[in-house]
Amino acid sequence: MSGWTTWFAEQRAAREDAGLQRARRPRAVDDDVIDLANNDYLGLSCDPEVRRAAADAALRWGAGAGASRLVTGTTTLHAELEHELAEFTGREAALVFSTGYHANLSAVTALADKGSLIVSDAHVHASLIDAARLSRAAVDVVAHNDVGAVRAALAAAGGRRALVLTESVFSVLGDAAPLTDLAAVCAEHDALLVVDEAHGLGVVGDGGRGSVHARGMAGHPHVVMTATLSKSLGAMGGAVLGSAALVDHLVNRARPFIFDTGLAPAPTAAALAALRRLREQPARPSGIHQRGAELADRLGVPRSAGAVLSVPMPSPQVATAAQAAALAAGVRVGCFRPPSVPDGVSRLRITSHVGLEDSRWERAVDVLVRVVKEHRRWP
Repeated sequence: MSGWTTWFAEQRAAREDAGLQRARRPRAVDDDVIDLANNDYLGLSCDPEVRRAAADAALRWGAGAGASRLVTGTTTLHAELEHELAEFTGREAALVFSTGYHANLSAVTALADKGSLIVSDAHVHASLIDAARLSRAAVDVVAHNDVGAVRAALAAAGGRRALVLTESVFSVLGDAAPLTDLAAVCAEHDALLVVDEAHGLGVVGDGGRGSVHARGMAGHPHVVMTATLSKSLGAMGGAVLGSAALVDHLVNRARPFIFDTGLAPAPTAAALAALRRLREQPARPSGIHQRGAELADRLGVPRSAGAVLSVPMPSPQVATAAQAAALAAGVRVGCFRPPSVPDGVSRLRITSHVGLEDSRWERAVDVLVRVVKEHRRWP
């Protein structure tokens, strides 16, 4: 065997010994498993109007955008989506990307450079971590939701342009960031607060307008918002929202925007249709919180600020065994293990959904209560 083949085998063996080996598991279109692992919280990916909008866009515009957004890859669909996203969240302008990952990479790398300081919450998403690394800025990782640590880091910035990175609702623990306090500290030090609303948009606040809007900070000059279109809106893509000056800067400086092919017509139209459905049904997000609270109470874990429920397990091996037991009983849940968990604790990650009939939701809750109870007893 070559050196590379040996190395691959050794790496896999080490992952398997630690209970950290991962695999792709294709699901069939007629899969009848109750899926509480996906992020389609509002059930909009299968909404008839959303599906029809995606199909019509593909038939009308073609399968792909054809080029980068600055060549011919921007369509009137993109312009409509950007306008309505900004209006919905109370921001001045929005810029759409092919993924939420690209939105975070763009926001951070276009705003920070080797002369800047980035203060990052220890629990932020991998896309923000990667963006901070790529920016070449000095990075100070502070304790989770520690406003005092952020204040101290900014006070020591020494005149450098500074960004603070956080999530509105954190993707693993499901807890909320102290956005009001963080924004105040950023304003005091003339820093920008970059808030990833991936798990806030469509879930938190009036009609699902997100945590930034809910905290009365939609027009805050020191707050930049990023979001994904692939979770509550059930489509694909990402966005950065803020001032018109910010968007103009990103159009000219954000490499993932400049050099990536634009978001395809079908997901662009789907996200736009989903956003309009959400505006028509502003009470829809409240069902997420009702079901999430019910499940959290039954499992004996803290309630979530959004749709993500985190259930700590004794080890990676127990977590995967519990996931398999739930699947065997007809319920799919997520299983987060290192390095996907910021504190090193393996978890079942369960998302609450309003797209499920009551009978299927109740069945899923009963299965999860039994499975978690059984597997938490393991040494």
